[in-house]
Amino acid sequence: MSNPYEVLLYYKYARLDDPEAFAADHRLLCQRLGLRGRIVVATEGLNGTVSGTKENCAKYREALDREPIIAGINWKIDPEEGHVFPKLSIKVRNEVVTLELGEDDFNPVDLTATHLKPSEWREAMKEDDVVLLDARNDYEWEIGRFEGAILPNVPSFKDLPKWIRDHRRELEGKKILTYCTGGIRCEKFSGFLLNEGFDNVFQLEGGIVSYGKDEEVKGEGYEGECYVFDERLSVSVNQTDGAKIVSKCRSCGIPSIRYRNCAWMPCNAQILLCEDCEKTMGRYCDCRCKEVDLMSRSAVIGI
Repeated sequence: MSNPYEVLLYYKYARLDDPEAFAADHRLLCQRLGLRGRIVVATEGLNGTVSGTKENCAKYREALDREPIIAGINWKIDPEEGHVFPKLSIKVRNEVVTLELGEDDFNPVDLTATHLKPSEWREAMKEDDVVLLDARNDYEWEIGRFEGAILPNVPSFKDLPKWIRDHRRELEGKKILTYCTGGIRCEKFSGFLLNEGFDNVFQLEGGIVSYGKDEEVKGEGYEGECYVFDERLSVSVNQTDGAKIVSKCRSCGIPSIRYRNCAWMPCNAQILLCEDCEKTMGRYCDCRCKEVDLMSRSAVIGI
């Protein structure tokens, strides 16, 4: 029996004169179709991932593709048994992905690096003097990445510009390949690299998700799973015999793709934790969180 629902991952850089009005109309469309998910709207475009029935997801795609200003979206579609979001959230922000370039900000409509199709990307990774830059966060990297890729040691996406400037000497003269989950972060990040004077910059078209769906490459060269921002938490990418799990349980170190949130609410960090360790040690990222949480609980009940 086929799955009756779909999950859509998409983005579109464009020029939206009135993002507030666009968001309001968009909310009505999503509510009418019973969609759930997260959508960000800005003057530079929109970024979203939603779930709904196959029929209504098809109507949603048709509605957006009819809008001239955002037509031509590269949709990533996954079949599912039901919704993967608890509710619908549509927010208007200054940027669809936050890089905070200030006066140096730009719209990727005007500047972005050359896109490589999955087959081109696979071959480019094999070349000499190539640097693979992962534009995601550390918890996304932990569960999966391209073999040989570099994860800049930064707290968030907006800190990448400083890291690039600090490591300019190591990157100069290299062919730079950038990638992220679905492509949206690299549209902006690769444009920033071009503005910084790096002229041999490329990005993976459609990101990791599209690479895993490509029937020719079948996710070859990607290790582990791909983190996604919904209730699934991760999806498979490598469909070849070389597929493997690279992430490990934080407590015992066995291979694991099981994400949980630290039980101490002020922390709430996402951690990889196998089922056995959660049963024996609790759902904590470290001993400190466990100790503080148990002490606070004891104080509440007066022990």
